[in-house]
Amino acid sequence: MTQSEPFPQNEEAVLALGRAVRYTGYTFTTVTPATHAHVNARPRNAEAKSLRDVFGWSRPFRADLLPEPILRLMREAGAVVEDGPLLRPTIRFSSLDGELFAHSSYPPSAADAVFFGPDTMRFAGAVIAHLAGRSGPVRRAVDLGCGSGAAGICVAKRAPGAEVVLVDINPAAMRAARVNARLAGTDGVDVRRSDMLRDVEGQFDLIVSNPPFMIDTAARAYRHGGGPLGAGLSLAVAEQAVERLAPGGSLVLFTGAAIVEGEDPFRDAVAALCDRAGLDRSYREFDPDEYGEELANAVYDEVERLALVILTVTRR
Repeated sequence: MTQSEPFPQNEEAVLALGRAVRYTGYTFTTVTPATHAHVNARPRNAEAKSLRDVFGWSRPFRADLLPEPILRLMREAGAVVEDGPLLRPTIRFSSLDGELFAHSSYPPSAADAVFFGPDTMRFAGAVIAHLAGRSGPVRRAVDLGCGSGAAGICVAKRAPGAEVVLVDINPAAMRAARVNARLAGTDGVDVRRSDMLRDVEGQFDLIVSNPPFMIDTAARAYRHGGGPLGAGLSLAVAEQAVERLAPGGSLVLFTGAAIVEGEDPFRDAVAALCDRAGLDRSYREFDPDEYGEELANAVYDEVERLALVILTVTRR
């Protein structure tokens, strides 16, 4: 099979493709890679039979399956490769908040893959809930490590007139975020390259982030959190955010926490950070036990569970 990039280079063609796919009424709820592998392994799913099979399940397909205009746009975008006698898509479209989001195809094995999955949907939901309960306006917001840009785009839809910045260090993610912002009609968002917040100036009313939090032996950027039990990037986000929150500003951080002997070292670290900075915080477990399959890895030998957590930090 021909190798491909984690996200196509031709943004205009990808945007046109996304619009054409959306026009068909296509929707798709993206599942975890483990579920995806299980479903695709069923013999009847070896070859695509529908648009959802192609752009959702990333299954190989025959050229005559798709309408000619869509296949032409895939070729123009560089979003399809030869796979023996079949073709294989190199891009996916997932549904969230009434929009379609383009991201890397399955499996997301490249180190710089643009990931979108159930955690993306949980993260966006946490951000939307925060916005619904927020009393102050959002004039300036940043989606830190934006990936597909989903959360930042959800903010931009609900804060018209706000300056919304999407930052990432992954060029493929930046391409995806630019396409997705235009596909959602939020063309005014500003997509920039930045290592954390180092290359973005000023204070923010809202900082949102869903950093990688796993220990990934392949060190894939979308998955590997580094630091103690994968919490390195999450701690770095919290440390930078508390310095950049405007008065009344908030950080919404959706991440994972490795629980050891009933204790949560990440919670303890952010509690100490917020206490030193004099910031209010709330911390809750969104799901007490996710990614149980990871505990089979030796690097998690001392961990009893991996919880999904939402940290909200607010400057009074």
